[in-house]
Amino acid sequence: MKREDYTARGYQQLIGQHILAYDRCAVWAGMGMGKTVSTLTALDACMMAGESHPTLILAPLRVARSTWPDEARKWNHLRNTTIMPIVGSEKERRAALRYDAALYTTNYDNLPWLIEHWGERWPYRTVVIDEATKVKSFRLKQGGKRAQSLARVAHTKVKRLIELTGKPAPNGLADLWGQMWFVDAGQRLGRTFTAFRERWFQKSFDGYGISPLPNAQAEIEARLRDVCITIDPADWFDLEKPIATPKYVDLPPKARELYRDMERKMFMELDGVEIEAFSAAARTIKCLQLANGAAYIDDRQNWREVHDEKLQVLEEVVEEANGAPVLCAYHFKSDVERIKKAFPDAKLLADDAEMKAFKTGKYRLGVGHPQSIGHGIDGLQEVCNIVCFFGHWWDADTRAQFIERVGPVRQLQAGKKRPVFIYDIVARDTIDEEVILRVDNKVSVQELLLQAMKKRG
Repeated sequence: MKREDYTARGYQQLIGQHILAYDRCAVWAGMGMGKTVSTLTALDACMMAGESHPTLILAPLRVARSTWPDEARKWNHLRNTTIMPIVGSEKERRAALRYDAALYTTNYDNLPWLIEHWGERWPYRTVVIDEATKVKSFRLKQGGKRAQSLARVAHTKVKRLIELTGKPAPNGLADLWGQMWFVDAGQRLGRTFTAFRERWFQKSFDGYGISPLPNAQAEIEARLRDVCITIDPADWFDLEKPIATPKYVDLPPKARELYRDMERKMFMELDGVEIEAFSAAARTIKCLQLANGAAYIDDRQNWREVHDEKLQVLEEVVEEANGAPVLCAYHFKSDVERIKKAFPDAKLLADDAEMKAFKTGKYRLGVGHPQSIGHGIDGLQEVCNIVCFFGHWWDADTRAQFIERVGPVRQLQAGKKRPVFIYDIVARDTIDEEVILRVDNKVSVQELLLQAMKKRG
């Protein structure tokens, strides 16, 4: 798709109009739908109208450092927009602050430092929270340190606040309170998380977590419609859903015995080393490791291989791709070490050089962790339309972000009319199956929420 055609799409105008209509708002737009350029265009309009104070954009590190500045350079109408990343060492960050720019970007880890640096002299009257789920942990008296820092200025020194995300509730409706507090200080969902929880949730059957009451979804949606806008790619593009195929493996007898010991006794003996899980969470992690084919035996990151069933299936996926690049997700370091040993020519997508090499399309396998390449990575769709999950984790958001690096919207942007294939390598009768089920359920809640938010009025 030509960039000229892409910018003419009506959904970008809707995003811009929404941002300009509300001093505080949230934009929930699918990945690849132009949240960045739409926001930059709206901010440019604000500056043209006389807003002279600089804007601060919060984003994951790679996105803050590269994606926002690069996006401005891509569009003719934004070529004169100056964007300065506040990243790197303290010396580099201080130097960036001396640069006169219209917009500044910084990563979440640097936010506490930035707020301490400015103190009462806080200069940013507009704040953009990119990947707004990063502040979902906020609570009035506890929660994440970064979100707590932002709360100090969000309603006292910031006039305009814009939240951007593709997945506002990746792990369920409870994720919404922290994000929406920065929009309205609790006006719509309750002044405190406790009030929010008591109104719309009940304790889960296991007694640990919380689950929404039957009326929660509809009531929460109704309260958020006026300040939230949803842009769904399916409303604008003729998209085919990814073709998802599970690839099952059976644990060999020895591995199955070890798995049963860990699952039932929270204890196993591997190569003469006694391994004990001291909590249910530790047991879960050990079981996930065993399902993948290796387990850590101490606190020094030493591990032992238990089976290679998943490696064999990964080889099948790569072979079936017939030379087309495959993007593979791993979770544990032992996974990636074993994959690299089995596929010496695989590219570990952990730095810019390896990423650039994989984007040439010359390599059959690219290996990345969903948390490290889930945000701010572009261009993979030019050479890749196949995703394989070697290992699994509970976070539906990072999984969705990983898939969408080469997903249907990205394919369309690249002018590629080809399906997207997703392969989940699943160890049968293990916790792998539970993770996949849980992630699917979380995504279904997400989709319901986004559908409802489109019905604004």
